[in-house]
Amino acid sequence: MDDFHPLHLHWKPRRYDRGPLVRDARRALSSADFAAEVAGLALLFVQKGVGRGDVVATMLPNRIDIVVAMFAAWRIGAAFMPINPALTSAEALYQAADSGSRLILVDAAARERLTGTTATLLPVDAPPERSAAVLPDAAVAADDTALLIYTSGTTGRPKGVMLSHGNIDAMLHSIHGALRLDGDLSLLVMPLFHVNALLVSILAPLAAGGGACILEHFDRHSFWQSVRDSGASYFSGVPAMYLLLTAERGAIAPAPRLRFAICGAAPMPAQAIGAFEARYAVPVLEGYGLTESTVGATLNPLDGPRRPGSVGRAMPGIEVAIVGEDGAFCPPDTVGEVAVRGGNVMKGYLRRPEDSAAVLVDGWLRTGDLGRLDGEGWLTLVGRKKDLIIRGGENIYPSEVEEAIMATHLVAEAAVVGRPDAVMGEVPVAFVVAPEGGDADALIPALQAEIEKALARFKRPVAYHLLDSLPRNPIGKIDKPALRQRLERAAQPATAP
Repeated sequence: MDDFHPLHLHWKPRRYDRGPLVRDARRALSSADFAAEVAGLALLFVQKGVGRGDVVATMLPNRIDIVVAMFAAWRIGAAFMPINPALTSAEALYQAADSGSRLILVDAAARERLTGTTATLLPVDAPPERSAAVLPDAAVAADDTALLIYTSGTTGRPKGVMLSHGNIDAMLHSIHGALRLDGDLSLLVMPLFHVNALLVSILAPLAAGGGACILEHFDRHSFWQSVRDSGASYFSGVPAMYLLLTAERGAIAPAPRLRFAICGAAPMPAQAIGAFEARYAVPVLEGYGLTESTVGATLNPLDGPRRPGSVGRAMPGIEVAIVGEDGAFCPPDTVGEVAVRGGNVMKGYLRRPEDSAAVLVDGWLRTGDLGRLDGEGWLTLVGRKKDLIIRGGENIYPSEVEEAIMATHLVAEAAVVGRPDAVMGEVPVAFVVAPEGGDADALIPALQAEIEKALARFKRPVAYHLLDSLPRNPIGKIDKPALRQRLERAAQPATAP
């Protein structure tokens, strides 16, 4: 432990000015104020019974308190888990129970949804208990779990991705090597329950003598004013954000300190990148990664040439390869499964050894995404092996939505697929079969009402199609490609006779 000194646990005061280290709409904290709040909350955690190896969670919208809680948990050797505040009560309770959370920092809305949890619920606005005690930093090992981030699995139940302090340290070295951060200030627009926000917009700048300005949510109308007011030098977003910003009407005042923008979570059309760059004169660095790789794997270079349509080349310290169905590495320009290797690859899924073994093979992370590498190492994504739907950067697995629909007992069968969307990238659409003798006219409204209680808004289907039966392939499986084709045909304009 003595030889392990991770970047994220040794963040630096602001390097080039005396501005706040972190700020949001409520308040701003200097380096000294931030350190004092972390120490006070860490002591309060201990007084509430939290110890080394426990899990501390938050269920809050974007605010400084999430960052303070994360560092306070690490100070006492605990792991940190952010819970999406948009989750329903059932979803949040599952995550709290599955993770074994000892304490959850909450606001009033989260407290209500977490009724029944065995975890201690700590109000976010409760003042820390005052004490003269001095709490030393807990020593951490590279393999100690630092972050527990839940991501949907193919079985429909979210899985806890265990990211170690070593994973985070390796990822930060890769980010710093790729972006050459030096006192940069980030504008955080992604939700803080995403590893992207935590790593790219919080830990990376803080570890490089910079700072972070936290927005509670993305608002395309006020976004550029926020960039100018904050003095941010970069931000990270998803394709839907860039499309909305490009479509903004009227003149936009420049943001002279903005050096670059990062785009990830889903592929962005090359023409969309070009349109954004042409309008705002800000380079967009498209990259690729996933929670299991501690956010990153490839990135277009800061100093060109960039290749819109490609998600870039492997970041420093990371290897990327293409693997065929036989498990062998593929030659250049061959489509196969994207595999990632490096210190950034997760420890595994919490208490899911079989799921972990399925994706961690011979030191490589099998991503489930399909792509090809050219002879110079540029990665192009061509699809997904799994049926993941990415809606505005939010991951949705059809199986989870299908299970929720079937749990209503209102339908005989259900299948969910993604439908292309010009702004969100994809949206979920459900196909259902009514039970024999059921009231078809009343089915869809009743189903929508039940799903509103069962699933977070971003997971809910935007449309329901009632069919007599679901198409199936020769071996009896639901033919989802046929359902997607059905949606494509419906979207095509009619031709004149």
